[in-house]
Amino acid sequence: MGVKERREREKSETRDKILDAARELFVTEGYEGVSMRRVAEKIEYSPTAIYVHFADKNELFRELCHQDYARLAEVFQSSVMSTDPIDRLKQIGAIYIEFGLRNPNHYKFMFMTPHPAQELDDDDREMHGNPEKDAYAFLKWAVQQAIDAGCFRAELRDAELISQTLWASVHGVISLHIAKGCDAWVDWRPIKDRAEFMLDLSLRGLVREGLERQVKEGQ
Repeated sequence: MGVKERREREKSETRDKILDAARELFVTEGYEGVSMRRVAEKIEYSPTAIYVHFADKNELFRELCHQDYARLAEVFQSSVMSTDPIDRLKQIGAIYIEFGLRNPNHYKFMFMTPHPAQELDDDDREMHGNPEKDAYAFLKWAVQQAIDAGCFRAELRDAELISQTLWASVHGVISLHIAKGCDAWVDWRPIKDRAEFMLDLSLRGLVREGLERQVKEGQ
């Protein structure tokens, strides 16, 4: 490896180290509680070294958002999806839950940490509403496919409402597990059992008469 390649690799590794430390701090201390100096202290760097990679805390926070949300979208796009609208929604829910369980720090940053109000930047606008780059847009597309195919009860036509309700149901399972999954006070059932049960209940409450069995059996 040449000198230039080695320097580029070291630069990338340092950037990743900064991002990982910042993600953890934003989760534990909140946006307002984090400073560039605090991030530098956590990884035992000088503040000047942090500013080489990121202009300020806002840029650092945005980069984390872009990376983590893009990572979730990539997980969906790399998965082989069923052509059946209901099966596809079950897959999306299962993949989302698996992402949260495998990446708890990322999930806490993305969906369990308050984010400051910010205007969309160019990267946001490129992702927003594109099912290939925006995980929520992908879910909404899949919900609309189910509506158009006549899978849901006739009165259920609002793709936004259905998408947000399905999202809330799986988020509840993941966030409760992350926050309280080790609490000995409750005789917890296996997380995958709880997740599958929630998906089954949510979808059976949406589908038109005659499709309940398909939801249950995954046919």
